[in-house]
Amino acid sequence: MKVTLAQHGGMAAGILLNRPPLAIDAGALDESKAAELKGLVAAAMSATSAPASRPSKARDEMSYTITIEDGGHKTVLSQSDLGMTGEFRKLLSWLRQNSR
Repeated sequence: MKVTLAQHGGMAAGILLNRPPLAIDAGALDESKAAELKGLVAAAMSATSAPASRPSKARDEMSYTITIEDGGHKTVLSQSDLGMTGEFRKLLSWLRQNSR
């Protein structure tokens, strides 16, 4: 499984524009980290976010796209700062911490 994270918008949009997405290959992780990643991905994929009923008023709001490629299947999860599920937030945090 390969998981990538791309960030869009916000006040840092110009800085992030030319940066490649963060990428983590579960096959390159130790067993415990790979299992942790798979659990977080499964939780984020099963959680549903409420659709936005009105446009956001946060002009510097960041949006995030997490792409999961596993077994020939690709799943794309997209959420923003104000409409993010707890499960998506946990996965986002884990990806940021473990991509260094």
